[in-house]
Amino acid sequence: MNPSCNLFIIGPTGAGKTSIGRRLAVHYGLPFVDLDQEIERHCGVDVNTVFEIEGEAGFRQRESALLDECSRRQGVLLATGAGAVLATQNRDCLGERGFVIWLQTTVEQQLERLEHDHRRPLLAVPNRHEQLQAMAQIREPIYRELADLAVPGQHGSVATASERCIALIDHHWQRQSTAWPRQNA
Repeated sequence: MNPSCNLFIIGPTGAGKTSIGRRLAVHYGLPFVDLDQEIERHCGVDVNTVFEIEGEAGFRQRESALLDECSRRQGVLLATGAGAVLATQNRDCLGERGFVIWLQTTVEQQLERLEHDHRRPLLAVPNRHEQLQAMAQIREPIYRELADLAVPGQHGSVATASERCIALIDHHWQRQSTAWPRQNA
């Protein structure tokens, strides 16, 4: 287990990394950083535009540079993009600099949650189910290997999922007898 004061959230598209991450950050008194939003802030355009101009390779380079920068901070909750784990150097940064939480979800849950979301460039394909399955085959073994804690995906509200995450994180730390995480009263 990594005793770092940083929490890093990984997982597939639509797992709730941003929504749950914001709530966890408040609970643990950490500033929240969404990696995709950081890319947009630095570039001055949305992720789709970065993909259109630079392609996935250009986006991944920007993602790696900002992940390195953001993961060096102390006391932060960082929600990564779903594909950030693909690069070895990104996995090294996450594994060495923070406690990694994997938000799990099924392809069916992803399809349901992303039904009306047309902002994700890698899902701008005719068969989203097939695309999500292909991404899961590649990424799930990486998530599994990198994660310090896996949080099973279930149907329910963001509030319920966040409470479940907090309970699992707190239980994990109690078992490990570590002083962290900090909590707001």
